[in-house]
Amino acid sequence: MIDAPARKSPAVVPPGNLPPTWNLDGLYLWLGPTGAGGYLQGRWDSTFGGDATVVRIREHELLGAIGGSLGASRWTVRDGGRIWLDALIGTQLAGRMVGLSAGPLVELSELDHPHVGGSIGAWGFVGVTPYARVGVVDQLGTFVELGVHIALPVLRRHAPTPPHPD
Repeated sequence: MIDAPARKSPAVVPPGNLPPTWNLDGLYLWLGPTGAGGYLQGRWDSTFGGDATVVRIREHELLGAIGGSLGASRWTVRDGGRIWLDALIGTQLAGRMVGLSAGPLVELSELDHPHVGGSIGAWGFVGVTPYARVGVVDQLGTFVELGVHIALPVLRRHAPTPPHPD
């Protein structure tokens, strides 16, 4: 076996261009499951589904998160499910991102025509995203929903790196 020739100069590794891990600013696509308990038409039921969220994060600005979410879920006892499209905003509060969401929804059923409605909600990001939502659905009435979304970052476009927050 022949040995490779000896180097004439030391190996040089160019500097890395990975963004710093402390900078979470950027544009994200989050995909993940969602589960909730909902109270509609005088009874509680659980629902499971998923959603896709596109959100812009700017941790050190007053408006720290702005984006939208498209999701769908299926009821476990009642037939049918729900599709929603929410706008969301968030800000830092006590070191955590918290915010509001609002948007239209469609309640679907296997035995009935679709019913349109809308909701507003509050959420907090603590690794997972617990939320509470209230709304109204045409001909079905008002509803309350308590749930959790697991946001899995799928894509991220980094924002320019600001100076390190000392």
